[in-house]
Amino acid sequence: MEPYADAVVESAHGVIIVLDVTAGAKQSLFPAGYNEWRKSIRCQVAAPAVGGKANRAIIDLLAETFGIPRADVSIVAGHTSSSKTVAIAGLSKSSIVASLNAAGA
Repeated sequence: MEPYADAVVESAHGVIIVLDVTAGAKQSLFPAGYNEWRKSIRCQVAAPAVGGKANRAIIDLLAETFGIPRADVSIVAGHTSSSKTVAIAGLSKSSIVASLNAAGA
């Protein structure tokens, strides 16, 4: 099985990705690994977790990784937590998993 597939779920509102975020990292990186226990994809952002800066950085990083507009990425749960649920519009689960596998290789 593909390593990231358990953290990506297709829904009526797009594709849902479960993230395990580290804010204030030395560099922004996605995917930064896979948490097997939480079934989540690790994401590191250089922005601090202050005033929504890390959340904006996550949206920017995911939009860049998948080559989609920022408007197609939204945080649906975990706004103040390191565990976040993100919705991606306009892409299929298979294309997202393929992108993650290519980026994480």
